[in-house]
Amino acid sequence: MHREKSRPEKLRGCRTVCFGNFKRKDVARSPADVVVSGEYSSLLVFTPRGELSLTLPAGVTFKPGSCFPTSAGESCGEELHFRLRINVKPSTEEEASDNVMETLRAKETYCFHCQGCMTRLLEDRVFKRVLPLPNGNWNSIVDDWCCHPDPFAKKLLPRADDCLLGDTFLLLARDSSCEDTLTVEEAPVDSEDGQDSKKSSRRVALVSCKSCSSVLGEAVAPGMVKLYITQVVVERAEGDREPETSLNRSLFLEKTIAARLLGLSSSMSTFHFSVQTPDGKTFLLLWLLNSDSITASVPETCVAGESSVDSSSPHSPSPTAATVLKLLYTSCSDTSTQHRDIADSWEANAIGHAVVLPLKVCEELLQVLEDSNSTLPASMRRMRSYEVAYLRL
Repeated sequence: MHREKSRPEKLRGCRTVCFGNFKRKDVARSPADVVVSGEYSSLLVFTPRGELSLTLPAGVTFKPGSCFPTSAGESCGEELHFRLRINVKPSTEEEASDNVMETLRAKETYCFHCQGCMTRLLEDRVFKRVLPLPNGNWNSIVDDWCCHPDPFAKKLLPRADDCLLGDTFLLLARDSSCEDTLTVEEAPVDSEDGQDSKKSSRRVALVSCKSCSSVLGEAVAPGMVKLYITQVVVERAEGDREPETSLNRSLFLEKTIAARLLGLSSSMSTFHFSVQTPDGKTFLLLWLLNSDSITASVPETCVAGESSVDSSSPHSPSPTAATVLKLLYTSCSDTSTQHRDIADSWEANAIGHAVVLPLKVCEELLQVLEDSNSTLPASMRRMRSYEVAYLRL
């Protein structure tokens, strides 16, 4: 079962939106076999296979009597489609964010942990200034507007008590605690044109966790370190509070990337993103469609009344709905004509704000998108030449 919230209709006091409800025909043969009702913040679904109680996000309630079947289309013979209405109460309080870009504040005390093993990397850091860096293509903009050599050609580096925020990374000064927790090792990076033997590969100083050897970022200058937000967990230092011993890697990556894409889209009014590796090679093309979808994937065991649900997988179905980003994506490693045409069009028209991530993280992100895509009904997996995926917020 999968549900997606459509664009809202604005009403006084609350919003009413429509859900798409998708069920396999081996669970219910016809619409008459399905009964949907609501109870507070839960959605109750009755089928011949059993009863399902689906928990809705806070502030979301089902509008009784609003569920009715709709056409699934000729290509969806194994699916039953329904539409129903829900009410979404507007939030009156600003919700706390786990997004590191929104968490960091000047004159607060923070601890930095390796996301892989949760080893504390940096102890009790207090920043006098937390400042955003120009977006990724600021140098090209300067070239377009300046009639003389770029006056800003030198790198923008933090002072001792600064934290500079990039689109996907933090720049900060190393301190004495780094010597015990971080290692720096030079590694070759292929040139942009690997077929040109005359171009020698450059070298980059990779920063890794000394405990688990996970690559965290780069040493961009002596005494300075770049840490990617997908590789570290930043928490306020509060008493003797100990962080969790481990975090689900895929879920952490999914939520971190989703929050960042939403933040960049809101601040820059863009919906197209080009996920690139540090050497400038485009790995993924992402098209953000909307940020107000609600999805839920429910396993057969829940419909059949069994209680055992495998939650080890980041995309394992759970009887709880979640707010998500709806994305279209295409991998640049796909050599099909349709995907090549998309990539060429984006490049020719300079579409897509660059989002730079380490190669391994790009590969992990693609796997998260493919896992999400595989959980969707067959009718929802593609849109034109793009694949469809949802990222949880």
